Amino acid sequence: MSFEDGMSAINLEMPKRVPRTEYSADRHWSLVEKVTGIHIDQNSTSDQQNKASIAFRKAWDYGFRWNVLTHCDALENCRTKMGHANYEAGGSDFNNDISCPFQDPEDAFTFKPMEVYGRKNHSELVKAYNENYDQKLAESPDTVNTTGIYITLVSGLLEIFGWDMLLLAMGIDAKEFGMTANRYAEWIQQYFNALADCKSPIVKIHDDITWTSGAFTKPQWYREFIFPNYKKMFSPLIEAGKKIIFTSDGNYTEFIDDIAACGVDGFVLEPTTDMAYIAEKYGKTHSFFGNADTRILLNGKKEDIYNEVKRCMDIGKKCPGFFMAVGNHIPANTPIENALYYNEIFEKMRNR
Repeated sequence: MSFEDGMSAINLEMPKRVPRTEYSADRHWSLVEKVTGIHIDQNSTSDQQNKASIAFRKAWDYGFRWNVLTHCDALENCRTKMGHANYEAGGSDFNNDISCPFQDPEDAFTFKPMEVYGRKNHSELVKAYNENYDQKLAESPDTVNTTGIYITLVSGLLEIFGWDMLLLAMGIDAKEFGMTANRYAEWIQQYFNALADCKSPIVKIHDDITWTSGAFTKPQWYREFIFPNYKKMFSPLIEAGKKIIFTSDGNYTEFIDDIAACGVDGFVLEPTTDMAYIAEKYGKTHSFFGNADTRILLNGKKEDIYNEVKRCMDIGKKCPGFFMAVGNHIPANTPIENALYYNEIFEKMRNR
């Protein structure tokens, strides 16, 4: 029933059970082993890990699987490497490779993405998205699947320039850097055009437009250079009848209305974004995913976890497109007993 629940929620049809998704819980290997009974860890082969993850998603009854295809490797010709802190079990994702291809922040003002990254073959992009969607569908046929893009605009610029160079350039001339954002949007439009022609009825659009504290620059800059480009990017998706599910980390509460006006159908959010506001204003017209605080699973007592699930359910349960999820992840250092208790309370509360 997970697929039926998920599609009903996406289509705002108020399923009898609240569907759910999670992000990276299926790679919390100790939790996966406990839930599935499959012996698995960070040293297992990728094939073994994939099979265990599939079994976990089935056991936890995912109604939606968060997935994108186009990531930072599309920018490999020229991008800043910012390293990566420990997240995966055993620290397998740790990376201290830090470098930036730009010597002067003013280099950002003359950067031409189309020249650096080139024009893409539309048919090949469509084929890649179709193959990615088919792969996910084959792995989890009882879940709503999708394909999509990670480096939409702000996240793309961040991958190219890194935070230091990006903020320096904006501090020197925010308007001129906005012109660079416009040129990037023209280049990345190729991927959105391909997404419009792919077979996936639902597309995932990711763009980390804010910090935990909110906007990293004046809101007017977003409204001049980000959201008008979103409207252009999303236009072919809307014309093709795709459901657009938007994700941003951080607190993007002040931009919810702007993003909704760009034509998205759903919001994925972290706990810092005000889910109650989304439910109140868009709860009958949009889906939304969230937003239990992962820190409570990490450090809280059972009472805290119970209250956090109840908070989310009290907000979302009356809305037809609500999906339960922990925002933004259930990382590998989350105590297994806390994750299991979270799931237990969700299952008790999910029926409408």
